[in-house]
Amino acid sequence: MVTPPKGDFASVPLNQEGIRVGNQWDPAKDEAAGEQCKSYGAPAIMRVPGRVHITWENDTTLKAEMDAGQQTRLFHFGEFQPPATPRTWQGNSVASWETAGGGRGRGAPSGGSLKVVTSGMRAGYLRKNGAPYSEKAVVTEYYDRTTEPNGDTWLIVTTVVNDPTYLNQEFITSTHFRKQADASGWNPQPCTAR
Repeated sequence: MVTPPKGDFASVPLNQEGIRVGNQWDPAKDEAAGEQCKSYGAPAIMRVPGRVHITWENDTTLKAEMDAGQQTRLFHFGEFQPPATPRTWQGNSVASWETAGGGRGRGAPSGGSLKVVTSGMRAGYLRKNGAPYSEKAVVTEYYDRTTEPNGDTWLIVTTVVNDPTYLNQEFITSTHFRKQADASGWNPQPCTAR
């Protein structure tokens, strides 16, 4: 992955405070503080190049593992009460199914999205070059699966970040993952600050 240059915040709607904080980015300082995972938090992890492995951890929790940064996210369905523990890079995620259609009669559309809302995260970076998000950020994601005519299956993740501290408006990205036949390319790597 190529890290954008310091101060290159194109397409990230940072406010003046966000730009000021982003321009103070110092990867050596992050490394020295043991903070090399700041760009691997929930608002950014789906944009980090790598593979995703999604399985059910139990009847009410989906587990998404990323080989990039060796991060794991848990998507909780139903009545989930966040634990009284320190904030984490992946925060606390509440998931629900949003079904498409709702029409009546024969031929009603099927499908829908997995909606995941995440809060309670540690402050970190939206991009590896220090574009910040705060602990007040809330991430809303929509996971959609589609199958191409050639049989390829894709997972499309739309991520919406709201942060009253550092953003002027929502920061919206879309990331595509192609389903692979096996896990032969799975290659967990630790977080890096550069």
